Amino acid sequence: QVQLVESGGGLVQAGGSLRLSCAASGRSFSNSVLGWFRQPPGKEREFVAAIRWSGGSTNYADFAKGRFTISKDTAKNMLYLQMNNLKPEDTAVYYCAARRNIIVSEMGRADYDYWGQGTQVLVSS
Repeated sequence: QVQLVESGGGLVQAGGSLRLSCAASGRSFSNSVLGWFRQPPGKEREFVAAIRWSGGSTNYADFAKGRFTISKDTAKNMLYLQMNNLKPEDTAVYYCAARRNIIVSEMGRADYDYWGQGTQVLVSS
């Protein structure tokens, strides 16, 4: 069965950086898209970024463009999210998710089948 395990969250000051990691296991992800979502306190979960496992095409939410970078290490089955210039509004639980392959433009709107347990990111002002 698919397992997604996030790590790397924590407390950081505004303007700082964090790198989140997601260890993916349980199946081949060669025909998959893996992504990051987040749920700020009191708000709904929202899309952050996604990447096609084979090929590496990416899609970002507008707020993530220029500050966040999604990447992967297919040999290690690891997904990453480098977050720079963090703002207090980036405070959220960040989730790793996976689904079957889909066109780039739909990566942020599609339903995802597998989810991790989440990692907390707290950005202080």
